[in-house]
Amino acid sequence: MVSRRTLFKILGVGGLGGLITYSRFKKPSPSFYQQDSLTLPHGLSKPKSVVVIGAGLAGLACAYELSCRGFQVTLLEKSSNLGGKIASWTINIGSNRFKMEHGFHGFFPHYYNLNKIVSELNIENNFRSLGFYSVLFAENKYSYKPENFYPSHSAFPWNIIDLAVWSDNRLNWGINISKLSHWEVFKEIAGFKLADSFQRLDHLSVIDWSKIGFPQGLYDLYFLPFARSTLNAPDVLSVGELLQFFHFYFFGNPEGLAFNGTKDDMGSSLVNPIITAIKNNNGEVITETNISNLICEQNKIQSLDYQQGNEVINVPFKVDKNTVLCNKNETYYGDSDRLFLETDKQVIGLTCTHQGCTVKKQEDGTFLCPCHGAIYDNNGKVVKGPAKRDLSNYKVVEKDEKSVKLISEQAEENSNTETLQTDYYVIATNVPGIQDLWTKIDGNNSESLTQKIEELAVADPFAVARFWFDEDFEWKHSNFTSLSGYKLIDSIALYHRLQTQFIEWSKSTGGSVVELHAYCYKEKDFPTQDILLQTFEQELYKIVPQLSQANVLHRELVNQKNFSGYPPNSYQNRPETVTEIDNLFLAGDWVKMPFPCGLMERAVSSGLLAANAILEKEGLQRRTLLTVNPGIKLI
Repeated sequence: MVSRRTLFKILGVGGLGGLITYSRFKKPSPSFYQQDSLTLPHGLSKPKSVVVIGAGLAGLACAYELSCRGFQVTLLEKSSNLGGKIASWTINIGSNRFKMEHGFHGFFPHYYNLNKIVSELNIENNFRSLGFYSVLFAENKYSYKPENFYPSHSAFPWNIIDLAVWSDNRLNWGINISKLSHWEVFKEIAGFKLADSFQRLDHLSVIDWSKIGFPQGLYDLYFLPFARSTLNAPDVLSVGELLQFFHFYFFGNPEGLAFNGTKDDMGSSLVNPIITAIKNNNGEVITETNISNLICEQNKIQSLDYQQGNEVINVPFKVDKNTVLCNKNETYYGDSDRLFLETDKQVIGLTCTHQGCTVKKQEDGTFLCPCHGAIYDNNGKVVKGPAKRDLSNYKVVEKDEKSVKLISEQAEENSNTETLQTDYYVIATNVPGIQDLWTKIDGNNSESLTQKIEELAVADPFAVARFWFDEDFEWKHSNFTSLSGYKLIDSIALYHRLQTQFIEWSKSTGGSVVELHAYCYKEKDFPTQDILLQTFEQELYKIVPQLSQANVLHRELVNQKNFSGYPPNSYQNRPETVTEIDNLFLAGDWVKMPFPCGLMERAVSSGLLAANAILEKEGLQRRTLLTVNPGIKLI
C-alpha cells in the first residue's frame, strides 16, 4: 500500500504544510472567477435587445440571465425541440409513452453556476441524489476491482488520501518514486494551472503522454475513463484538456464525485423551467429556424435573416467533397451534422428536420434518422415521424473535383424570410452550427476569428442505446456507472432506478430499462447502426449476464457526431466569448474558458460569460461566477 507519507512526497506537498494549509474538517468554499467590486445597477434603464442563436445549455443560460436583466431576448433554435444535447422527446412503445433523451446526465455538486440557476428557478426537487459513483472494469482486459467515489468535502491533498482509503486497487496504482518520469507526471497533475499547463502540454495527445512513463495503474483506473468522459478519444485529446478536466472533477474539486440525476427527463426537469422563466421575462422563443444571412457592417452585426421550416438558402454556398463517405455509386459533400448526398436528379440535405441529426441511407434507398427513428423515402419525403417536414433539396450551381456550390431548390419561391435587428447577437450553437453560420456572414467579419472558427474540431461520434427488458436484475454498483475496457461501451445507466416514469413502469411490469453510452467510438469500427446495436447488446450481456435470458421488448438508438473536439494544439487558437466584432459574442463548450470547467457546467458558464460581457457593455452588475480552485499551489 502507498503510505500517506509517500503520497505527500510524490505530490510535492509536505505533510506539515498540507496540514497547515488545508483543514481536514472544514469544507473549502468555491473560488470566485468573476465578481464586481463595485455595486452597479442590476437591470436596464432603457430598452435593449439581443438575439441568442441556439437553445442548448449555453444559449439557455445566456438568454435566461439577460432576460432577467430586462433585455428583450429572442431565442432562435434550429430544431423543433429545445435543449440541444439535453433535449427530450416522446416515443411510443405499444400503449406506453416515454420520454427519450440523448443520454443520462449527472449533476455534480461543483457545477456551481448551473446549480445556482437551478436554485433560482426553485427546481431543486426535480433532482435526486445518486449517492455514489462507480467505475467498473472489463474482466477480460483488467484485473482491477470496481472503484467507488463518494462525497469527500476535502480539498487536495486530502481527497487523494480519501481515494487511497476507499480504493481496493491502491496496491495496483503502479507508482514508483524512483522513476523520474513518474515524478514529472505527478508534478503536472498536482501543479495544474490553466494557462501554464496548456502551454506545456497542449501539443501532446493523451495516448502519447501515457507512453512517456505514466504509472499504468493510475492511467487505467482513473485517467483513461476520465479521458473518454470528455467525449473525446485519448488519441485525439489534448493532455492540457485532460488535466483541466481531471482538475475540475477531482484535484481542484472539494465536493467529491457523488452526483444528482433528474427525477424525470431533462426537458421536463431543467429545459422547460428555464424556457418558462425566459418567456415570463417577455422573451420570445422561436423553433425550427434556419438562418440564411447575417449582415456585418462597421464592425457590427446589423441584422440577420431567417425562415421557419425547411432551410431555404438564396445565396450559393460551397461545401467540400467528403472523400471518406464517397463511393463509386454515391457522392457526399460536407461533414458531421451538415452532410449532402448527390443523386442523379438532385442533391439531398441529410439533416433530419426533426432535431438536426444526420440521416443515413439504408440498403432499400430510404433515409433513417439514427437519433429518433424518422424515415424518409429515396427523394427525402417523410415516411415515418417524428419528423414532419421533408429533407431539403438543393440544385448544383457549380462543381469541380473537390467541391460543389449549392442553392436551395425553393430559393426563387422563398417569401417567408424574417429579419431581426437587435443591439447584441450571441451565437451559442454546437461546432457544426457555428461553422455553418460563419459562412453566412455577409460583410467585414474578422479574418483571425474566421480562422479560429474554421479550425474548431468535432469529436468522434457518440452513441446511446436504450433497451427495455421484461426482467429486472441485481446490481451492486451505482445506478450510473462508468465502464472501462470494453470495445464500445463507456457507461451504463439503469433508468428503471433513476427516473420516475421508468421506476413506475418497472414496478408494474417487473421489467428493466438500461441505457448504454459510447462516448467516442471510431466510425471505421462501427460503420452501421445495426453493428452499433448488435455490439451494444453483446457487451451488455457480458456486463449483466442475467439479461441474456430476458426478452428485449424495445430498443432505441441515438447516434450523433456534433460534440466538441479538443485535439492537441487547439487551445491557443480557440475562439473566446468576446469577439473582434463589437456586438457579437460566442458561447458553447468549444470556446476558450478562463477557468476550469467541464461538460454541462462548461456550456452554462460560457453562456453566462457571454451574458456578463453584454452586461458590462451596458454598465450593469455582472453575475458572480464560481469555479473550483483554479490551480493547485504546491508548498
